[in-house]
Amino acid sequence: MSRTHTSRRAFTSVVDGHVLPKVIQVGPNVYGAAFHLMKLLPAQFMLTSAIETGELTEGTTVVETTSGTFGLGLAMVCRLKGIPLVLVGDPAIEPPLRRRLTALGAQVSIVSGPELRTRGVQQARLDRVARIQSRLGSYYTPGQYDNPLNPVSYGAVAELLLETMGTFDALVCPVGSGGSSSGIGSFLRALNPQLKLIGVDTPGSVLFGAPAGPRQLRGLGNGLVPPVLEHKLFDEIHWLDAGTAFTATRRLHAEHALYMGPTSGAAHHVARWYAERHPELRVMALFPDEGHRYTNTVHNDVWLRRGGFLTPPPSAPRTLDHPAQTAGSWSRYSWQRRTRDEVVALAEGAVI
Repeated sequence: MSRTHTSRRAFTSVVDGHVLPKVIQVGPNVYGAAFHLMKLLPAQFMLTSAIETGELTEGTTVVETTSGTFGLGLAMVCRLKGIPLVLVGDPAIEPPLRRRLTALGAQVSIVSGPELRTRGVQQARLDRVARIQSRLGSYYTPGQYDNPLNPVSYGAVAELLLETMGTFDALVCPVGSGGSSSGIGSFLRALNPQLKLIGVDTPGSVLFGAPAGPRQLRGLGNGLVPPVLEHKLFDEIHWLDAGTAFTATRRLHAEHALYMGPTSGAAHHVARWYAERHPELRVMALFPDEGHRYTNTVHNDVWLRRGGFLTPPPSAPRTLDHPAQTAGSWSRYSWQRRTRDEVVALAEGAVI
């Protein structure tokens, strides 16, 4: 048996085996941190911390709002620890994922109809969570959008990247809850103040002062501004629409055999462009999850053709003077480490 084989250890569980990414080179100066399921990390960290502090005890039910991947992370951890789990989602959770959540023992509550139309997706889900909490005798809600342990959990990823790469110059992060980008970004920025943090968002998301609207690309962006998102860490923001992310995801698979989800394709597309413009820099991108959830959609030519998503992604973004101008397939804005208060002003049309 080789030395490599003898030095390996058995993982204590599938969570232990999948919680950290693998770093893979995907260009002359581009690297990807490829996760099996990125949200598994904060799910494990928050639940373990709650058990240690006594917030989560035997018989307590975990209740959380989720659009998918954080819920899957919670379901995996709760199943292995024997913790009851209620997840509140919306119709965007695909039937195969819903079946998987149920198979892991989670109770899945879907918000639909008038609630969505009158309250919006995020607020309607939060309202449903509050009603479920009021009926439970004992509950614990991780709260991925406002729990400071969400970004803190990603310190382990920052440590892994430094051990694997030493220093690097730019980090490209898909942004949704803000946990991974704020967590990894703050750890790395403390050690390297010159590090460039580049956020990847999508049109219709309000995270960075762009106008609210429908979002075809799930997993990127948000209809609310989560408290855990640290805006002042970011140097540059890109908005990619669904078609650009989908075709970029297929190219990531075709060129590098990385079978990932569309947020990964979006991050790679931006990282590749940035790295080509700065060949002297080393660029790291986060690839949040694998592509198996998207086998019948993003990785299916028939589905892409029916949706009109088979056009090649644009080779360069449109540079904006203001986030309110966000539109089209790909645009960018020089954020320059602005504060959250400035984001609100931008959303109201101010020029800063």
